Amino acid sequence: MAKTVADAIVETLQAAGVKHCWGVPGDSLNYVTDSIRRSDIEWVHVRHEEVGGFAAGAEAMLTGNLTACAGSCGPGSLHFVNGLFESHRNRAPVVLIASQIARDELGFDFPQEVDYRPIFGACSVFCEEIRTAAQARRLTAMAAQAALSKRGVAVLIVPVDVSKEALTDDAPFAVHLSQPQTRPSDGELDRIAALLNLGERIAIYGGSGCEGAHRQIVDLADRLKAPVAHTSRAKDFLEFDNPFNVGMTGVFGVESGYRALTDCDTLLLLGCDFAWRQFYPDKARIIQIDIDPTHLGRRHPIEIGAVGDIRTTLDALLPGLTPRDDRRFLDACLERHESATAKLDERAEIGRGGAIHPQYLTRLIDRHADDDAVFTADCGSPMVWALRHLSATARRRTIVSLTHGTMANAMPQALGAKKAAPERQVISLSGDGGLTMLMGDMITAVQEHIPIKVAVFNNGSLGFVELEQKVDGLLDTYTDLKNPDFAAVATAMGWSGRRVERAEDLDEAVRAWLAEPGPALLDVLTDRMELVMPPTVQAAQVFGTALYSAKAMIGGRGKDVLTLLKENFVG
Repeated sequence: MAKTVADAIVETLQAAGVKHCWGVPGDSLNYVTDSIRRSDIEWVHVRHEEVGGFAAGAEAMLTGNLTACAGSCGPGSLHFVNGLFESHRNRAPVVLIASQIARDELGFDFPQEVDYRPIFGACSVFCEEIRTAAQARRLTAMAAQAALSKRGVAVLIVPVDVSKEALTDDAPFAVHLSQPQTRPSDGELDRIAALLNLGERIAIYGGSGCEGAHRQIVDLADRLKAPVAHTSRAKDFLEFDNPFNVGMTGVFGVESGYRALTDCDTLLLLGCDFAWRQFYPDKARIIQIDIDPTHLGRRHPIEIGAVGDIRTTLDALLPGLTPRDDRRFLDACLERHESATAKLDERAEIGRGGAIHPQYLTRLIDRHADDDAVFTADCGSPMVWALRHLSATARRRTIVSLTHGTMANAMPQALGAKKAAPERQVISLSGDGGLTMLMGDMITAVQEHIPIKVAVFNNGSLGFVELEQKVDGLLDTYTDLKNPDFAAVATAMGWSGRRVERAEDLDEAVRAWLAEPGPALLDVLTDRMELVMPPTVQAAQVFGTALYSAKAMIGGRGKDVLTLLKENFVG
């Protein structure tokens, strides 16, 4: 039997390391799915393509390997868009096979005809159409190579008539992935070292580019006696086994991380592209090192910008730095971090009238989860509780939607993470709004035998949206959620389901939920009035909250105001 274009695509992706292809089958995709059936790539059948995009991205993030997804023409492939935007902005190497109607019908407004290029061009590093059989293997190899080397989504558009064509020219194009070591020049390193040697209150701020450089950054902090703050994306890479850690800054951070940056006189930015400009220092001398030259100085003015991967650059930089003995700035930052951590721990206690604080739920999950667990969390308050109250270890991973900031990511990403690492415990911290947006794919966990664990932070509201409205001085509007009994819904879908309404029942429920052999859901009624408090409260936020309180009191909602104040500002 002669090989087809579909065969060439699948063979090339398999040789590039693809283990799974996520998607929903459809007519224009039939030749591709038939080739996958005959390959070693496993098809993972989701119920909504957006879930496939999320899942493929999580798998690629966790493994670093190429992952595939595939959609039928028109709406089928379009449904991937949000999941692939998330994956692309997480720098996950994913290839989408976007099948297309037959070439003869293109341009005639044929049913399900969609011009994919302008749509996927915004969320990809590669987007090309295979027009002839001779292009099949070469373009597929280019797509895979682009996704792996540029760390993002690649899109292959495949008309159905092309997918079934016999191969006429099958040159052995394949993927070549190099891993060069990149560092600044000797002259640049000398300038960086000279500026750091002059600093008196030096702080280090690390981002996701610090992955794999934990030892070098701890050695650097020790030599400079510098506190290490980190972005949310760098939690997994810098928080654990780090005696210089002072936590995150930004809205989700803590006071110690915030103050380390604002109080320093010299700031070293390592592999971070933190977007919120108000959290950078006004007067410090700033050095930035990043693998992407377009990131240098784009968030805040800097004095020195250099290109390099962080591990290689620090190995070259360390010998030129003068060891310091003065720990006064470092110790002050560490004391603040201890105090900030104690405040977070207090909010994670069972206390206060039986209401289940979401921090308490998160802390129990943290306590009983495996040392190499993978956590996903929905954008919004579950993500904040995860970042603040889950303990990092050398082997744990946390996957959240930070740059894209989408709802509904956690459960689908848990599916992808568990498929990538079936031996590891995978836990989704899901909001009630996020889970219900794509709840149909809980069936995928049953059909595809993916035993994830989902905790629902069920506060009956779009909680983070409600907080944003209150801080802006607005009455909370359209944020109420009328939820089902999620445990009963899960049971009907073939999951193990538990519901907890009292704090004193939660510890045992978490233990039992995590011990379930199959997919399991824990529906927890959490305190709606619990606020996400930033590391420092701005005057505008105080004014906005006061304005909300006044409007609520006038509108007959005084009880809500009193509960809000009592829960977050009293005692």
